[in-house]
Amino acid sequence: MLFNSVEFLIFFPVVTALYFVLAHKYRWLLLLIASCVFYMAFIPAYIFILIVTILIDYYAGMRIEDTAGATRKLFLVMSIVSTCLVLFVFKYFNFFNSNFAAMAGYFDLRYPIGLVNIILPIGLSFHTFQSLSYVIEVYRGNQKAERHFGIYSLYVMFYPQLVAGPIERPQNLLHQLREEHGFDYERAKLGLKMMMWGLFKKIVIADRLSVAVNNVYNNPHGFTGVPLITATVFFAFQIYCDFSGYSDIAIGAAKIMGIDLMTNFVRPYHSRSVAEFWKRWHISLSTWFRDYLYISLGGNRRGALRRYFNLFVTFLVSGLWHGANWTYVVWGALNGFYMIFAMLTSGLRRGISEITGINGHPYILKFSQVAVTFALTCFAWLFFRANSLSDSFYIISHLFSGAANLLNPKYLVSLNVSLGINKVDIILAFGSLAVLEAVHLAQGSERLRLAVAALPWEIRWGMNYSVAFSILMFGVFNSSAFIYFQF
Repeated sequence: MLFNSVEFLIFFPVVTALYFVLAHKYRWLLLLIASCVFYMAFIPAYIFILIVTILIDYYAGMRIEDTAGATRKLFLVMSIVSTCLVLFVFKYFNFFNSNFAAMAGYFDLRYPIGLVNIILPIGLSFHTFQSLSYVIEVYRGNQKAERHFGIYSLYVMFYPQLVAGPIERPQNLLHQLREEHGFDYERAKLGLKMMMWGLFKKIVIADRLSVAVNNVYNNPHGFTGVPLITATVFFAFQIYCDFSGYSDIAIGAAKIMGIDLMTNFVRPYHSRSVAEFWKRWHISLSTWFRDYLYISLGGNRRGALRRYFNLFVTFLVSGLWHGANWTYVVWGALNGFYMIFAMLTSGLRRGISEITGINGHPYILKFSQVAVTFALTCFAWLFFRANSLSDSFYIISHLFSGAANLLNPKYLVSLNVSLGINKVDIILAFGSLAVLEAVHLAQGSERLRLAVAALPWEIRWGMNYSVAFSILMFGVFNSSAFIYFQF
């Protein structure tokens, strides 16, 4: 079920109302049934895949807690392997199989294994990682094994974050599913505002930008220069507004019921370095890879070279996590390269800042750092969005062809024609992006936040109604799926 659908518009208030009407002891059952209905709205049969992984990790968690030594570790390995095997079959089998077939063909070898015609279950990577975090934390002794099968099932299937996160840790979510939460007006108001802002980002910004992005990236060879640059920048904002919009709706929906999910985005395009970007973007996944892969590989405890290796492997796996395509692998590798290059050149860059005197102009320094980080991020997103490596290489080689047109007002006025959208849509696109950045500036400034909070209630409520009005008037109501559903 999509958050931006009529079905959810009915589903959410009904489930939430029942949640507060029912006695506390029945609420977990309501949420579990609601989560099953929510997930089965996509492909009903795939609920059985979730049930299998839930059974495996539920049993493994108890056996890990009840055993010791090699047996305990064996149950951990069995749980991780079996859970990841499901992910591999559905998400990666055809990718690796087709590459093996291509290699065999190159050497004129017979390769008998064909592709499997299966559809990737919605959000499989997300609930796989949430299940893995549970068994790993039980093994590390940071979490007691959950003995209530229904509560553990709800931990994996909790509908607001089931298909696209945030990827929760058991220490944060499990105890909240047991606790009794009464209705709180202030929490409900905050949750609804988060949901409304998430819908604004999704259907007013992301879905409008997607039209231009798809027109260009689905046929990149028909474009050069400014349209390629514009579509790439548009995609950076599209994927942010799409994914953070989902997170806002998920966090807001859970907050209304008294359940706090972790923050997943903190104005990532205001980052002054790539390292800072990854502390602000998809935080639940970034910290997952840090805690369970990077640190497990040795982190930064075994010298500089090993640290660089661990960092690069982590980003490489992160790229593959996002999709079974070489474009995602290159995207992950490129971000790993950014991180390592920044570490290697930190002293040089500090020296240049001192020599040029830019350190004495903090606002100019910050602007230049944010601009460079955003440009590097957009370049990496190019691989993420391209349909193939050949498309991405074409876009790179033609990205700055005729870039001087950016300075030509007449060309910019007709830019919408090149992007395949009408003038109203491009005006709305730039206007909504301006609103987005204005909100981000307010969120990032304590002085501005306090100033907004001090405004008369009529003005503050007027601002909320303006967002709701904008959704109704300018939203793209085509019930398009969220980008991260495919992962």
